[in-house]
Amino acid sequence: MLHVVIRGAPKGNKPAILTYHDVGLNHKLCFNSFFHNEDMQEITKHFVVCHVDAPGQQIGASQFPQGYQYPTMDQLAGMLPSVVQHFGFKSIVGIGVGAGAYILAKFALIFPDLVEGLVLLNIDPNGKGWIDWAATKLSGLTSALPDTVLPHLFSQEELMSNTELVQSYRQQINNTINQFNLQLFWNMYNSRRDLEMNRSGTVINAKTIKCPVMLVVGDNAPAEEGVVECNSKLDPTNTTFLKVSPAKLTEAFKYFLQGMGYIYNLNFLSLPLSLIPVPSASMTRLARSRTASLTSASSIDGSRSRACTHSDSTEGVGQVTHTMEVSC
Repeated sequence: MLHVVIRGAPKGNKPAILTYHDVGLNHKLCFNSFFHNEDMQEITKHFVVCHVDAPGQQIGASQFPQGYQYPTMDQLAGMLPSVVQHFGFKSIVGIGVGAGAYILAKFALIFPDLVEGLVLLNIDPNGKGWIDWAATKLSGLTSALPDTVLPHLFSQEELMSNTELVQSYRQQINNTINQFNLQLFWNMYNSRRDLEMNRSGTVINAKTIKCPVMLVVGDNAPAEEGVVECNSKLDPTNTTFLKVSPAKLTEAFKYFLQGMGYIYNLNFLSLPLSLIPVPSASMTRLARSRTASLTSASSIDGSRSRACTHSDSTEGVGQVTHTMEVSC
Protein backbone atom coordinates (compact mmCIF):
# COMPACT_ATOMS: atom_id res chain seq x y z
CA MET A 1 0.00 0.00 0.00
CA LEU A 2 1.48 3.33 -1.11
CA HIS A 3 0.47 6.64 0.44
CA VAL A 4 0.10 9.20 -2.34
CA VAL A 5 -0.52 12.96 -2.21
CA ILE A 6 -1.75 14.71 -5.36
CA ARG A 7 -1.47 18.47 -5.78
CA GLY A 8 -3.23 20.13 -8.68
CA ALA A 9 -4.72 18.45 -11.74
CA PRO A 10 -3.17 17.02 -14.92
CA LYS A 11 -2.26 19.75 -17.40
CA GLY A 12 -2.97 18.54 -20.94
CA ASN A 13 -0.33 16.12 -22.19
CA LYS A 14 2.31 17.29 -19.75
CA PRO A 15 3.86 14.64 -17.50
CA ALA A 16 3.19 14.55 -13.79
CA ILE A 17 6.00 15.51 -11.44
CA LEU A 18 6.38 12.46 -9.19
CA THR A 19 8.56 12.57 -6.08
CA TYR A 20 10.04 9.81 -3.94
CA HIS A 21 11.67 10.61 -0.62
CA ASP A 22 14.79 9.27 1.07
CA VAL A 23 14.88 6.65 3.80
CA GLY A 24 14.40 8.27 7.22
CA LEU A 25 12.07 10.87 5.72
CA ASN A 26 8.68 11.02 4.02
CA HIS A 27 7.32 13.35 1.37
CA LYS A 28 6.61 16.10 3.91
CA LEU A 29 10.01 16.06 5.58
CA CYS A 30 11.82 15.67 2.29
CA PHE A 31 9.93 17.93 -0.13
CA ASN A 32 7.45 20.28 1.58
CA SER A 33 9.71 23.29 1.95
CA PHE A 34 11.14 22.85 -1.53
CA PHE A 35 7.74 22.71 -3.21
CA HIS A 36 6.34 25.53 -1.10
CA ASN A 37 9.13 27.82 -2.23
CA GLU A 38 7.57 30.62 -4.29
CA ASP A 39 9.85 30.06 -7.25
CA MET A 40 9.08 26.34 -7.30
CA GLN A 41 5.36 27.12 -7.22
CA GLU A 42 5.90 29.17 -10.38
CA ILE A 43 7.00 25.89 -11.98
CA THR A 44 4.53 23.46 -10.44
CA LYS A 45 1.45 25.46 -11.39
CA HIS A 46 2.10 24.08 -14.88
CA PHE A 47 2.07 20.44 -13.70
CA VAL A 48 0.23 18.02 -11.46
CA VAL A 49 2.47 16.94 -8.59
CA CYS A 50 2.36 13.42 -7.15
CA HIS A 51 4.19 12.76 -3.87
CA VAL A 52 4.71 9.08 -3.08
CA ASP A 53 5.46 7.81 0.43
CA ALA A 54 7.08 4.41 0.77
CA PRO A 55 4.85 1.91 2.62
CA GLY A 56 4.42 2.84 6.27
CA GLN A 57 6.59 5.97 6.16
CA GLN A 58 3.90 8.65 6.06
CA ILE A 59 3.00 10.64 9.17
CA GLY A 60 0.45 8.75 11.25
CA ALA A 61 1.06 5.41 9.51
CA SER A 62 -0.11 2.30 11.35
CA GLN A 63 2.62 -0.04 12.47
CA PHE A 64 3.11 -3.11 10.34
CA PRO A 65 2.54 -6.43 12.12
CA GLN A 66 5.42 -8.55 13.35
CA GLY A 67 6.73 -10.69 10.53
CA TYR A 68 5.61 -8.27 7.81
CA GLN A 69 7.76 -8.69 4.71
CA TYR A 70 8.69 -5.22 3.54
CA PRO A 71 8.90 -4.80 -0.26
CA THR A 72 12.34 -4.95 -1.84
CA MET A 73 13.64 -1.90 -3.68
CA ASP A 74 12.80 -3.62 -6.97
CA GLN A 75 9.27 -4.27 -5.73
CA LEU A 76 8.86 -0.65 -4.62
CA ALA A 77 9.81 0.45 -8.15
CA GLY A 78 7.36 -2.08 -9.54
CA MET A 79 4.51 -0.48 -7.58
CA LEU A 80 4.77 2.85 -9.39
CA PRO A 81 3.00 1.86 -12.63
CA SER A 82 -0.12 1.29 -10.52
CA VAL A 83 0.10 4.89 -9.34
CA VAL A 84 0.64 6.21 -12.87
CA GLN A 85 -2.26 4.14 -14.21
CA HIS A 86 -4.63 4.90 -11.36
CA PHE A 87 -4.36 8.68 -11.77
CA GLY A 88 -4.30 8.54 -15.56
CA PHE A 89 -0.83 10.02 -16.00
CA LYS A 90 0.65 9.45 -19.45
CA SER A 91 4.18 9.77 -18.08
CA ILE A 92 6.16 11.31 -15.23
CA VAL A 93 9.19 13.44 -14.51
CA GLY A 94 10.63 11.99 -11.33
CA ILE A 95 12.43 13.73 -8.48
CA GLY A 96 14.06 11.30 -6.07
CA VAL A 97 16.42 11.71 -3.14
CA GLY A 98 18.71 8.95 -1.86
CA ALA A 99 16.65 5.78 -1.58
CA GLY A 100 13.89 7.47 -3.59
CA ALA A 101 16.38 8.26 -6.36
CA TYR A 102 17.39 4.58 -6.47
CA ILE A 103 13.72 3.52 -6.71
CA LEU A 104 12.97 5.99 -9.51
CA ALA A 105 16.09 4.95 -11.43
CA LYS A 106 15.00 1.32 -11.18
CA PHE A 107 11.51 2.34 -12.31
CA ALA A 108 12.96 4.06 -15.38
CA LEU A 109 15.02 0.99 -16.24
CA ILE A 110 12.01 -1.34 -16.02
CA PHE A 111 9.36 0.99 -17.49
CA PRO A 112 11.21 3.45 -19.76
CA ASP A 113 8.07 4.48 -21.64
CA LEU A 114 6.53 5.92 -18.47
CA VAL A 115 9.44 8.21 -17.57
CA GLU A 116 10.23 11.40 -19.51
CA GLY A 117 12.95 12.68 -17.21
CA LEU A 118 14.61 12.13 -13.85
CA VAL A 119 16.19 14.39 -11.24
CA LEU A 120 18.24 12.13 -8.97
CA LEU A 121 19.76 13.62 -5.85
CA ASN A 122 22.49 11.80 -3.91
CA ILE A 123 21.82 8.47 -5.58
CA ASP A 124 23.99 5.49 -4.73
CA PRO A 125 23.58 2.89 -7.49
CA ASN A 126 25.62 0.28 -5.65
CA GLY A 127 24.52 -2.40 -3.25
CA LYS A 128 26.31 -2.58 0.08
CA GLY A 129 29.34 -4.82 0.35
CA TRP A 130 29.73 -7.21 3.25
CA ILE A 131 31.89 -4.81 5.24
CA ASP A 132 29.43 -1.93 4.87
CA TRP A 133 26.53 -4.26 5.60
CA ALA A 134 28.20 -5.52 8.79
CA ALA A 135 29.02 -1.97 9.88
CA THR A 136 25.39 -0.95 9.41
CA LYS A 137 24.22 -3.97 11.38
CA LEU A 138 26.62 -3.17 14.23
CA SER A 139 25.54 0.46 14.27
CA GLY A 140 21.93 -0.67 14.51
CA LEU A 141 22.72 -2.77 17.54
CA THR A 142 24.55 -0.02 19.40
CA SER A 143 22.65 3.14 18.39
CA ALA A 144 19.07 4.40 18.33
CA LEU A 145 17.51 4.17 14.88
CA PRO A 146 17.53 7.95 14.18
CA ASP A 147 21.26 8.07 14.96
CA THR A 148 21.81 5.12 12.63
CA VAL A 149 19.97 6.85 9.78
CA LEU A 150 21.43 10.35 10.22
CA PRO A 151 24.87 9.52 8.72
CA HIS A 152 23.00 8.57 5.54
CA LEU A 153 21.38 12.02 5.41
CA PHE A 154 24.30 14.16 6.62
CA SER A 155 28.02 14.27 5.99
CA GLN A 156 30.32 13.75 8.98
CA GLU A 157 31.16 17.45 8.82
CA GLU A 158 27.50 18.35 9.06
CA LEU A 159 26.94 15.91 11.89
CA MET A 160 29.76 17.54 13.83
CA SER A 161 28.99 21.19 13.10
CA ASN A 162 25.24 21.54 12.52
CA THR A 163 24.20 20.34 15.94
CA GLU A 164 20.90 22.26 16.05
CA LEU A 165 19.90 21.13 12.57
CA VAL A 166 20.89 17.53 13.23
CA GLN A 167 18.95 17.54 16.49
CA SER A 168 15.90 18.87 14.64
CA TYR A 169 16.06 16.01 12.16
CA ARG A 170 16.68 13.49 14.90
CA GLN A 171 13.51 14.64 16.66
CA GLN A 172 11.43 14.64 13.48
CA ILE A 173 12.59 11.18 12.46
CA ASN A 174 11.87 9.91 15.96
CA ASN A 175 8.51 11.63 16.40
CA THR A 176 6.86 11.63 12.98
CA ILE A 177 7.81 8.24 11.47
CA ASN A 178 6.83 4.89 12.94
CA GLN A 179 10.15 3.46 14.09
CA PHE A 180 9.26 -0.18 13.41
CA ASN A 181 8.21 0.66 9.86
CA LEU A 182 11.30 2.80 9.33
CA GLN A 183 13.54 -0.04 10.47
CA LEU A 184 11.98 -2.29 7.81
CA PHE A 185 12.55 0.30 5.06
CA TRP A 186 16.09 0.97 6.30
CA ASN A 187 16.93 -2.74 6.31
CA MET A 188 15.58 -3.19 2.79
CA TYR A 189 17.48 -0.18 1.45
CA ASN A 190 20.69 -1.56 2.89
CA SER A 191 19.94 -4.91 1.24
CA ARG A 192 19.59 -3.36 -2.23
CA ARG A 193 21.42 -4.77 -5.22
CA ASP A 194 23.53 -2.84 -7.70
CA LEU A 195 21.44 -1.02 -10.28
CA GLU A 196 21.93 -3.08 -13.41
CA MET A 197 22.89 -0.39 -15.87
CA ASN A 198 25.97 0.41 -17.93
CA ARG A 199 26.84 3.02 -20.51
CA SER A 200 26.46 1.84 -24.10
CA GLY A 201 29.67 0.31 -25.43
CA THR A 202 31.14 -0.51 -22.03
CA VAL A 203 29.70 -4.03 -21.77
CA ILE A 204 27.83 -6.44 -24.04
CA ASN A 205 24.07 -5.74 -24.15
CA ALA A 206 24.52 -2.63 -22.00
CA LYS A 207 21.30 -1.19 -20.59
CA THR A 208 20.96 2.26 -19.11
CA ILE A 209 18.34 4.92 -18.47
CA LYS A 210 16.96 6.27 -21.75
CA CYS A 211 15.37 9.54 -20.62
CA PRO A 212 17.16 12.81 -19.77
CA VAL A 213 18.68 12.67 -16.29
CA MET A 214 19.88 15.45 -14.00
CA LEU A 215 22.21 14.06 -11.35
CA VAL A 216 22.65 16.31 -8.33
CA VAL A 217 25.00 15.85 -5.41
CA GLY A 218 24.97 18.18 -2.43
CA ASP A 219 28.04 19.85 -1.00
CA ASN A 220 29.94 17.31 1.16
CA ALA A 221 27.23 14.72 0.53
CA PRO A 222 28.01 11.24 1.88
CA ALA A 223 26.79 9.79 -1.44
CA GLU A 224 29.20 11.76 -3.63
CA GLU A 225 31.20 8.73 -4.79
CA GLY A 226 28.00 6.88 -5.65
CA VAL A 227 26.68 9.79 -7.72
CA VAL A 228 29.96 10.01 -9.64
CA GLU A 229 29.78 6.28 -10.41
CA CYS A 230 26.14 6.61 -11.46
CA ASN A 231 27.17 9.35 -13.87
CA SER A 232 29.70 6.97 -15.44
CA LYS A 233 26.90 4.49 -16.17
CA LEU A 234 24.55 6.94 -17.90
CA ASP A 235 24.41 8.19 -21.47
CA PRO A 236 26.53 11.37 -21.49
CA THR A 237 24.41 12.87 -24.28
CA ASN A 238 21.33 13.20 -22.08
CA THR A 239 22.84 13.40 -18.59
CA THR A 240 23.61 16.55 -16.62
CA PHE A 241 25.80 16.22 -13.52
CA LEU A 242 25.63 19.07 -11.02
CA LYS A 243 27.37 19.56 -7.71
CA VAL A 244 25.44 22.45 -6.25
CA SER A 245 23.85 23.72 -3.11
CA PRO A 246 20.23 22.54 -2.89
CA ALA A 247 19.34 26.23 -2.78
CA LYS A 248 20.19 26.34 -6.50
CA LEU A 249 18.06 23.32 -7.35
CA THR A 250 14.92 25.25 -8.32
CA GLU A 251 16.76 27.13 -11.03
CA ALA A 252 18.43 23.95 -12.28
CA PHE A 253 15.08 22.15 -12.39
CA LYS A 254 13.55 24.99 -14.38
CA TYR A 255 16.25 24.72 -17.05
CA PHE A 256 15.95 20.92 -17.04
CA LEU A 257 12.23 21.16 -17.84
CA GLN A 258 12.86 23.82 -20.46
CA GLY A 259 15.41 21.55 -22.12
CA MET A 260 12.72 18.88 -22.34
CA GLY A 261 10.42 21.33 -24.13
CA TYR A 262 8.25 22.36 -21.18
CA ILE A 263 7.64 25.81 -19.59
CA TYR A 264 9.09 28.99 -20.97
CA ASN A 265 9.59 32.56 -19.80
CA LEU A 266 8.99 31.97 -16.12
CA ASN A 267 9.35 35.06 -13.98
CA PHE A 268 11.15 33.83 -10.90
CA LEU A 269 10.81 35.94 -7.82
CA SER A 270 14.21 35.52 -6.22
CA LEU A 271 16.85 33.86 -8.38
CA PRO A 272 19.55 33.15 -7.64
CA LEU A 273 18.35 31.85 -4.30
CA SER A 274 20.50 32.64 -1.31
CA LEU A 275 22.52 29.77 0.08
CA ILE A 276 20.83 28.04 2.98
CA PRO A 277 22.50 25.41 5.19
CA VAL A 278 20.79 22.11 4.47
CA PRO A 279 21.50 18.43 5.03
CA SER A 280 23.22 17.05 1.95
CA ALA A 281 20.64 14.38 1.21
CA SER A 282 17.44 16.38 1.51
CA MET A 283 15.77 19.55 0.25
CA THR A 284 13.65 20.35 3.25
CA ARG A 285 15.07 23.72 4.28
CA LEU A 286 15.13 25.51 0.93
CA ALA A 287 12.22 27.64 2.06
CA ARG A 288 9.46 27.78 4.62
CA SER A 289 5.82 27.42 3.76
CA ARG A 290 3.86 30.58 4.41
CA THR A 291 0.37 29.47 3.48
CA ALA A 292 -1.62 26.27 3.46
CA SER A 293 -4.96 25.02 2.25
CA LEU A 294 -7.34 22.30 3.26
CA THR A 295 -6.46 18.79 2.16
CA SER A 296 -9.21 16.38 1.26
CA ALA A 297 -8.60 12.69 1.84
CA SER A 298 -9.83 9.45 0.39
CA SER A 299 -8.57 5.90 0.17
CA ILE A 300 -8.25 3.60 -2.79
CA ASP A 301 -8.45 -0.14 -2.30
CA GLY A 302 -7.04 -1.69 -5.45
CA SER A 303 -8.62 0.32 -8.25
CA ARG A 304 -11.74 1.27 -6.27
CA SER A 305 -12.17 4.28 -4.00
CA ARG A 306 -13.91 4.68 -0.70
CA ALA A 307 -14.45 7.51 1.75
CA CYS A 308 -11.87 8.04 4.46
CA THR A 309 -12.26 9.96 7.72
CA HIS A 310 -8.90 11.72 7.99
CA SER A 311 -7.78 14.98 6.42
CA ASP A 312 -4.61 17.06 6.30
CA SER A 313 -4.45 20.84 6.23
CA THR A 314 -0.73 21.34 5.69
CA GLU A 315 -0.16 20.17 2.13
CA GLY A 316 -1.56 22.48 -0.48
CA VAL A 317 -0.67 26.06 -1.24
CA GLY A 318 -3.41 27.81 -3.16
CA GLN A 319 -4.85 24.60 -4.58
CA VAL A 320 -6.73 21.53 -3.47
CA THR A 321 -4.59 18.58 -2.43
CA HIS A 322 -5.81 14.99 -2.31
CA THR A 323 -4.28 12.39 -0.03
CA MET A 324 -4.87 8.83 -1.16
CA GLU A 325 -3.68 5.30 -0.59
CA VAL A 326 -3.09 3.04 -3.57
CA SER A 327 -2.90 -0.73 -3.33
CA CYS A 328 -0.22 -2.16 -5.57
